[in-house]
Amino acid sequence: MIKKGKGGGNTITGLNFEREKDILSLLRKAKDYLVKDNIIYYRGKEVARSYRKNGLYKYLESRRISYKKLVSKKLLPDEALYVIVNNTLFVIEIKFQRVSGSVDEKLQTCDFKKKQYKKLMAPLNIDVEYIYILSDWFKKPEYKDTLDYIISVGCQYYFGYLPLYNLGLPVPK
Repeated sequence: MIKKGKGGGNTITGLNFEREKDILSLLRKAKDYLVKDNIIYYRGKEVARSYRKNGLYKYLESRRISYKKLVSKKLLPDEALYVIVNNTLFVIEIKFQRVSGSVDEKLQTCDFKKKQYKKLMAPLNIDVEYIYILSDWFKKPEYKDTLDYIISVGCQYYFGYLPLYNLGLPVPK
């Protein structure tokens, strides 16, 4: 059930979401990282850019790309990190649940959303990966099929943790 869906608590190798649900806030606290104007630096070198919600569409507009010619409706990511070294946009959705609700069905939409983001990034020749950061709520047996589905369609999930290495971001020593 947790292949490519590893939990974690090691803040040395990744970001731990136990208390904080904001990726940029966590990166600001990570050793050797600096975040300024949504640009992520490691030891003074730009390594990534953050595009949240409408920020992704502002970026596309700055590159003279009209999303309306590519997809019929905007998708607003919790976080979209463009990692320079691997030319990949990581769309990261954070789902922390304490009771049953609408998030259950949202987890089943990653395949469609990943394909939509791929359409948006195709003119820029940027790869796309889709990742969920999930709370322990989703470790319950009734989510096994959903979690298996996420992996089967080429998306990923992690429990409360995001490994920097898997994004291509430097891991502080």
